[in-house]
Amino acid sequence: MDNNNIAVGLDIGTTKIVAMVGKKDAYGKIEVLGTGRAKSLGVHRGVVNNITQTIQSIQQSVDEAENASGEKIGSVVVGIAGQHIRSLHHSDYITRPNSDKVIDENDIERLINQVYKLVMLPGEEIIHVLPQDFKVDGQAEIKTPIGMYGGRLEANFHVVVGQVSSIRNIGRCIKSAGLELGNITLEPLASADAVLSQEEKEAGVALIDIGGGTTDLAIFKDGIIRHTSVIAFGGNVITEDIKEGCSIIEKQAELLKTKFGSAWPGENKENEIVSIPGLRGREPKEITLKNLSKIIHARVVEIVEQVFLEIKNYGHEESKKKLIAGIVLTGGGAQLKHIKQLVEYITGMDTRIGYPNEHLASNSDSELSSPLYATVVGLLMKGLKENEKNSREAEEVDANTISEPKLPSKESKKTIFEKWGEK
Repeated sequence: MDNNNIAVGLDIGTTKIVAMVGKKDAYGKIEVLGTGRAKSLGVHRGVVNNITQTIQSIQQSVDEAENASGEKIGSVVVGIAGQHIRSLHHSDYITRPNSDKVIDENDIERLINQVYKLVMLPGEEIIHVLPQDFKVDGQAEIKTPIGMYGGRLEANFHVVVGQVSSIRNIGRCIKSAGLELGNITLEPLASADAVLSQEEKEAGVALIDIGGGTTDLAIFKDGIIRHTSVIAFGGNVITEDIKEGCSIIEKQAELLKTKFGSAWPGENKENEIVSIPGLRGREPKEITLKNLSKIIHARVVEIVEQVFLEIKNYGHEESKKKLIAGIVLTGGGAQLKHIKQLVEYITGMDTRIGYPNEHLASNSDSELSSPLYATVVGLLMKGLKENEKNSREAEEVDANTISEPKLPSKESKKTIFEKWGEK
């Protein structure tokens, strides 16, 4: 994959692994060159629990994407989720040696790198350091300090932390599948890039990404990421409940959920019945759609209430008033019938379903604008952004014709990536 304009997003989910190859078209939209999808066998609740199976699933999805796009895939941007993810707030500052020069990107990078070196709990590693707002010489509430004069640069950060072993296992799977780990991104942040508008982020919005094994939350206000969290429940627990409640196999339960499932029991009449073939010559089973939606409803209510508790914890009881744009639902779970109405009923907040089609070129396959692909589209966007940044930096180096080698940006972060992939 020599083409600098092409990037690859790889979403390692609990139910599916998706690889998406794309580039930007003349209008700045994403042109998807190829997509590969494989059933995810070695991932449980967002965390790799079987290396061999995960490698096979990754290879299968990557091969499919390579065949569809005609490109050889080298480096990928990967999403990370799982219950081990936590976030914290941290403030830090640097003193600039020369306050007569204006603040530039290097100063901000120095400050971010300082936070990356924070000592975490044993077995934990920093994944993201996201600046929220800055202070210059005590002057607060500055969004971008570049171009200002000042001796002391201070910032509040949203720091996302994960378990070293889980991160390393992902790195190992990527490496063993013959790929290179370009970057690792928190999945709710990738989904947010794909489905939220800048206006929503400014007004205040909670993004709920209901995946197979986890439900991810990202809260934005004033255009700044305020809170992230990962809840260890997703669409799989709904399928599991249907399987247990109706005494059927998982494949049938999944099909029932997607074809006939509804999060709102009131809309099904008592006499609506679906017949399921019995196993190996056994009698077929008859299940009323009312019962099916009752099972789904109970579990969805549990998931939504848990997420709503996180939203309330983030901003006390006032959060509903603060988040003017309400809630955006995305991920495979957002395709469940009547889930929007149920979320509005439980939270009392405006809700919409988030589709990633806004960033895709107009000739894209309509299937790709499904909420199912929100995370992988976000990861692809992240990869394309990194490419642009790298080519800009390369151009700057060429323009200045520097004879000595230029240090890679975010030096400390680079070493972390290397460490993830090496073992």
